[in-house]
Amino acid sequence: MNNIVAIITALFYLAILFGVAYFAEYRLKKGKSVINNGYVYALSLAVYCTAWTYYGSVGRAATNGLEFLAIYLGPTISAILFWPVLRKIIRICKSQSINSIADLISTRYGKNFSVAVIVTVLCVTGIIPYISLQLKAISNSIHIIANAAEEKTTLSNFLYDDTIYIAIILALFIILFGTRSIDASEKHEGLVAAVAFESVIKLAAFLAAGIFVVYGVFNGFGDVFTRAFNDVTLKNLFQFGSSTSYGTWLGLMMVSLLAVVFLPRQFQVSVVENMNEQHLKKATWLFPLYLLLINIFVLPIALSGKLIFTANNVDADTFVLALPLYFNQNGLSLFVFIGGFSAATSMIIVETIALSTMMSNNIATPLFLRVKKFKSTPNGAISKSIIHIRRVNIFIIIALAYLYDKTIAQNLSLVSIGLVSFVAVAQFAPAAIGGIYWKDASKNGAVASIVVGFIVWFFTLVVPSLVSAGVLSNSIMVNGLWGIGWLKPFSLFGLQGFDSITHATFWSLLFNIIVFVSVSLNSKKSTEEIYQGEIFVDIFKHTLAPSSNVMWKGTANLPDVQTLLENFLGKERAQKLITNYAQRNKISLDTKSADPRLVTFAERILSGIIGSASASIMVSSVIKAEEVKIDEVINILRESQQMIELNKELKKKSTELQKATQQLTQVNEQLKEMDSLKDEFLYTVTHEIRTPITSIRAMAEIVHDNTDMPETQRQQFLGNVIKETERLSHLIKQVLNLERYESGQQRLNMSEFVLNKLINDTVAALHPLANEKSINIQISIPNTMFLIRGDAPLLQQVLQNLLSNAIKFVDDVTGKIKVSVHLNYDEVQVWVEDNGAGIDEAVHELIFDKFFQAKNQTLKKPEGSGLGLAISKKIIEMHGGKIWVENGEVNGSRFIFTIPNS
Repeated sequence: MNNIVAIITALFYLAILFGVAYFAEYRLKKGKSVINNGYVYALSLAVYCTAWTYYGSVGRAATNGLEFLAIYLGPTISAILFWPVLRKIIRICKSQSINSIADLISTRYGKNFSVAVIVTVLCVTGIIPYISLQLKAISNSIHIIANAAEEKTTLSNFLYDDTIYIAIILALFIILFGTRSIDASEKHEGLVAAVAFESVIKLAAFLAAGIFVVYGVFNGFGDVFTRAFNDVTLKNLFQFGSSTSYGTWLGLMMVSLLAVVFLPRQFQVSVVENMNEQHLKKATWLFPLYLLLINIFVLPIALSGKLIFTANNVDADTFVLALPLYFNQNGLSLFVFIGGFSAATSMIIVETIALSTMMSNNIATPLFLRVKKFKSTPNGAISKSIIHIRRVNIFIIIALAYLYDKTIAQNLSLVSIGLVSFVAVAQFAPAAIGGIYWKDASKNGAVASIVVGFIVWFFTLVVPSLVSAGVLSNSIMVNGLWGIGWLKPFSLFGLQGFDSITHATFWSLLFNIIVFVSVSLNSKKSTEEIYQGEIFVDIFKHTLAPSSNVMWKGTANLPDVQTLLENFLGKERAQKLITNYAQRNKISLDTKSADPRLVTFAERILSGIIGSASASIMVSSVIKAEEVKIDEVINILRESQQMIELNKELKKKSTELQKATQQLTQVNEQLKEMDSLKDEFLYTVTHEIRTPITSIRAMAEIVHDNTDMPETQRQQFLGNVIKETERLSHLIKQVLNLERYESGQQRLNMSEFVLNKLINDTVAALHPLANEKSINIQISIPNTMFLIRGDAPLLQQVLQNLLSNAIKFVDDVTGKIKVSVHLNYDEVQVWVEDNGAGIDEAVHELIFDKFFQAKNQTLKKPEGSGLGLAISKKIIEMHGGKIWVENGEVNGSRFIFTIPNS
């Protein structure tokens, strides 16, 4: 396979990425966001897994065994802190329009421009090597898949280097989907969708490679591990602490835990691109699951490579790609190549966006705005210039990474380069974490700690790289800086026994934290720092509209503020924003003087465009501000807090009032329903009573008026009168019984009885009625005595009602009824089944209502009061049981009631 195939495949894949990004942008225009989804958010966090993970983890496992896991245990542990810590950072950034890690730290410490510049410079310095790592991985993989010996391309013949063209295309992709909007805090829909897509591709490709090696080349995990364990040279790779100290494990876990939040690309996807805080809940378990899946085959692939390439002529970093190629699996090899390409490109895309935003906001744009002719440009022309600046920054970042790759990174492994960047961004942790939890943290403390931490980082990690590249003399490594023995990069102050990464992490963070705490405690803070400290630490108390927290006093002309926004947004958009904001907050625009809330709003808008530090400077240029004293800051915060508490109280009262209104509405509806039921009940009762009375009167009149009626016929009419009288008496009794049950006046006369006997007695009593229709009643009771506690007469009444109904509704001769008992855990079930016409499922619940038959005239009107099932339900419920009806297995119906058996 030649490199043309690899390059064409890579270009085709990039075309697919363009398609995914365009699709996401198209969906957004239709009002449907692809990235507003917890799964997509969690997948975007997997940009943490770069080419270092894809290739470098295998290389590290091949030399250091299980040590590679520490780099993923850190992020897994950090996922536990997503909700309490990362959620707080997200809330802060959204409320303050923060769009980068540099912006976060500078905003916390009084929107200080110097802090923003320092963080930006150090961030670029620390991350450029990491981007170069991805370019190196792309270059290496192209050479491997083309079966070509890797040539160290120099800068003089870079036009013959495949990597440069891939880098240029990536830069164009980032420009196209990462710099569309002037507002850097806006979501990059297409870019994030592409990154999430790449996370799926690289995982699928790595798993495909692992499955092939473990189950295609070997006979499963057991086979791989057994062979490796029997090899003396590989046996130690299975043991914790054999090739790596426990201190190294702890150091790697710590630095990776911090990196998953403070790497610019991680901050971009986890904070800036976050659309909903609730997505963190899904990421808390899905992100660690992703890390687990992508690491399952790392050690098996590493061991397989060591077992197969015994001549050590293949770089362990490339095992994941070299193994499929070795077995002539060209299709799989291309897929694995694309997986590695995805891992590298996703990192380059997001990291470059984050760095270009920082460079633009904190270095390039401020310099640009200081030029006189650019201070006032109408109709938003400045915004176009800022976008161009960001695009130029993207090319600069890619170019610097390429330069580093061709001059220094050639002599370093993938993992070593990545860990250097991890330790670099860890220097932001004390100032950032301390700033959101410690109100006494100061700007001086943050600056001093970051600078000191980076000096130690540079000396302990970057200097050795420069020595390896021949840029600096090797005497620094042997004799120490200036010949001082305790200033050796790998054994600073005489500390030995640690690997270079753990050694650098220990000293840099130790000095960083000590300086941060000591300087903060011994430095005076500005009013802006105090205010921002209060807002950051207690962000969940102060999450109101930013306009309610105004921390400045002075004068500003409304036209000046409006012109300032017009320079960046254009006249139409700026006026629309100001007008809408003024209407929402009832601010008059008829005065020349600008309302303080409007000035704060303008600063917040500009923060999303040029960063909070630059925005603060720009706003300061159009206002005449007076110094705000400490006690005034405290009053502002106190008033803000009082407003929050008042709003909470009002919200609470409003909620209570709403609940009370709902309850009254429900009670009113219940009363209406009860009144309707009462009317219906009275109508039905009078209707049911009138029927036998009318019949009795009619037959009595016939007997009275016909004195010469034959005696036989007279006796028949009198018998019917007696029968209707009994029916009337039974109906009245049923109504009275139901009223007692519903009012709670009826009490159960509890005793223990044998259910078998009660069923037999009830069936025996109804045999004459069944025999009239030639209906067979079958009893099916297990050969067990069921001793039940309950009111036997009332339960017998329930059984009588069910059996009587069954006898009425089944056909003569062919009718069958079955009574059975079933034991179900702590209850006994009694089933009454028949083979009648059955009952429509739509009325299974309704048939237990009072006079249901009278309300459903479509049903055949049977004899009876229509209260039997309603009374039965009340009796069963009084016993703590349930009653319901089901359709029979073939036809008919099955009534079931339960009685607790305890």
